[in-house]
Amino acid sequence: MHELLKRPPSICDELPVQETGATILVADDHSANRELLEELLTTSGFTVVTADDGAAALQQFKRLKPDLVLLDVMMPHLNGFEVCARIKADKETYLTPVILVTALSAREDRVAGISSGADDFLTRPIDQSELLARVRALLRLKRHTDELERAEAVLFALARSIESKDPYTEHHCDRLSNYASWLGRSLGLPKQQITALERAGIVHDIGKVAVPDAILLKPGKLTEEEWKIMREHPVIGERICAPLKSFRLVLPIIRHHHEKADGSGYPDGLRAEEIPITARVLQIVDVFDALTTARPYKRALSVEETLEIMALEVGKGWWDQHVFESFKALIAEQPSMFKKAASCG
Repeated sequence: MHELLKRPPSICDELPVQETGATILVADDHSANRELLEELLTTSGFTVVTADDGAAALQQFKRLKPDLVLLDVMMPHLNGFEVCARIKADKETYLTPVILVTALSAREDRVAGISSGADDFLTRPIDQSELLARVRALLRLKRHTDELERAEAVLFALARSIESKDPYTEHHCDRLSNYASWLGRSLGLPKQQITALERAGIVHDIGKVAVPDAILLKPGKLTEEEWKIMREHPVIGERICAPLKSFRLVLPIIRHHHEKADGSGYPDGLRAEEIPITARVLQIVDVFDALTTARPYKRALSVEETLEIMALEVGKGWWDQHVFESFKALIAEQPSMFKKAASCG
């Protein structure tokens, strides 16, 4: 028991105000270890919850959504590696910091901890100052991550508010996010670009916030002056999202999803391979969704009719033929998914 910490708590180890008050989950099957960690962390200003095995730790984690997790490796039911891997496998919780605490020191155990997604690895006996310093550093990082997620949430909310102005575009953003990520995966794009496509599906038209409703919702044909205003929205959208570093790969999609392979698109008149592959992916699914969705001036086309029209447009040199063929193959593999989604428009 006395080997868990190398020295007792000190007033010098108190954390800055912004890191204190966080909730920390401590999971260890030895009560003495739990009590010592709980005392140290509580004294340092944290709210602490405990669990005595891996299964209980996951239950507490799902119930409380703590800010940080301290896991003993050798626990019954589920060991620390398994608990950590499950936390990190969940898209909603993978950014929660996890520190593995163990008496093990073998290289393979540390490799296993890193492979499970652990953010840090401490070996007993734990130095109190080191533990608190690492907790503080990970919580500071999580605080910045939370701020980033809130900023992203604001952009998503803004994009959806623009979409909601027109009842005919209901769920358009969510469909594009799904379509684009499915197509990106079928093309073998890297994970980072898949994530960018998921985000871009939501925010690709966020620049329309600067387009007057009289133009945005006009049921008839736009005048040349109105088109000039409308064509500015990709650049405005890029400018709105540019401050977010996490949107670095999203920006080219926002700016270039209205380009055409023959150079007749906007805003930059890019041609063929000059258009980023992710923008070419979003173009295809955007056209597909527009054609399969009802508008005041047209009915919703069937998937078959839509693909025929898109093939003609590929022939005109508008869209990337390889991306289009991959999209057709994806629809052929899972036709019900696309027909169901299209009918919801």
